[in-house]
Amino acid sequence: MNAKTLVKTPLGRAALAKKTKSQKLNGKVIVQILPALNHGGVERGSVEMAQAIIDAGGRAVVISSGGMLESQLKRIGAEHITLDVHSKNPLKWPMVRRKLRMVLQGLKPDLVHMRSRAPAWIAFPVCKALRLKTITTVHGRFKAGNLFKKFYNSIMVRSDVVIAISDYVAGLIWSQFPEAKDKTVTIHRGVDIHLFDPKAVASQRVIKASETLVLPDGLPVVMLPGRPTKWKGWSVLVEAMGKLKDRDFMLVLVGAGDGDQDFQQKLMADIDNAGIASKCRISKSMTDMPAALMLADVVVMPSVTPEPFGRVAIEASAMGCPVVAFNHGGAAESIIDGETGWLAEPVEVDALAEAIKQGLSLTKKNRKIMASHARKFIQEGFSSEKMCQSTIGVYVNLLKS
Repeated sequence: MNAKTLVKTPLGRAALAKKTKSQKLNGKVIVQILPALNHGGVERGSVEMAQAIIDAGGRAVVISSGGMLESQLKRIGAEHITLDVHSKNPLKWPMVRRKLRMVLQGLKPDLVHMRSRAPAWIAFPVCKALRLKTITTVHGRFKAGNLFKKFYNSIMVRSDVVIAISDYVAGLIWSQFPEAKDKTVTIHRGVDIHLFDPKAVASQRVIKASETLVLPDGLPVVMLPGRPTKWKGWSVLVEAMGKLKDRDFMLVLVGAGDGDQDFQQKLMADIDNAGIASKCRISKSMTDMPAALMLADVVVMPSVTPEPFGRVAIEASAMGCPVVAFNHGGAAESIIDGETGWLAEPVEVDALAEAIKQGLSLTKKNRKIMASHARKFIQEGFSSEKMCQSTIGVYVNLLKS
């Protein structure tokens, strides 16, 4: 699937056809509702959208249970209202709905954008009673293991427009709810290409990152940044690197150090079994990921189950670093095999090892060419600005309908 085709419905195509200058909200009140405002892709995207709403002349309001990003909203001139919209306890929902109704009656929003299932279950009855236009964004894999889970998911397709963060997620939505196909829009998540820009990273930042990771000089770096959860493919990557242990490299597992004791003990056992203990660094999450990515020769995203999108791939590509991932989920949309990185046969250790080997074997000239292609690909199809303008276009279109 070509990632440059970001929107798949007539509504979405019409939105993207508009020039940025014509996407004006003209004082419209746009409310985003999400569980919390701590660090994460959903949260960062909500803050970026609040800025885009303000830039388009609208009033941006975010309703959540609060978090670390509240201060960012205030700095850009957006408003935050704290409510327990994160609650998954249905017994609490009536009380939260009463409070939400009072808030929305006061705000008189033109559109309400819900970004998670629990807030959607709380907000939809209120929006329906107030006859408000609604949008939902599906960020996760959206799989239904049973009838109850499918029913719980169904709230996300009751809106006027459903945004999927990848074609993969859109396909999951359609497989469960075919009736939602005509109102589903694919808008890929975006990366801040000004923040994730090799030219914007001072050498002092790179040196500091290298010291934090305790990296020796001169060794190629294979890096996996991710959360310490099994499905991110830590053990699969370790096994693959074991097949390359005769080569020079340093495997850097950023974020694995945040895992609990059982997770880290299992990972260390895998590393010992692969025979690469001397070639591996386990690190906690890094606060300066652009600088950390500058140290990587190859970034790997070996998720053993499909990523709904996979922000790691676009962040690394924006930094000009080749990415290796399995050919499934969102990775298949954000990596061009052989041009910006490599897509290996899903969950095949040998295939993963071979792809990483190709990355480590790049000549200086070919690495430079791949870096150029990767950054251009991200700039054209996966920037935060692209994501925000596409979403504003959907807002404008819906408000006119």
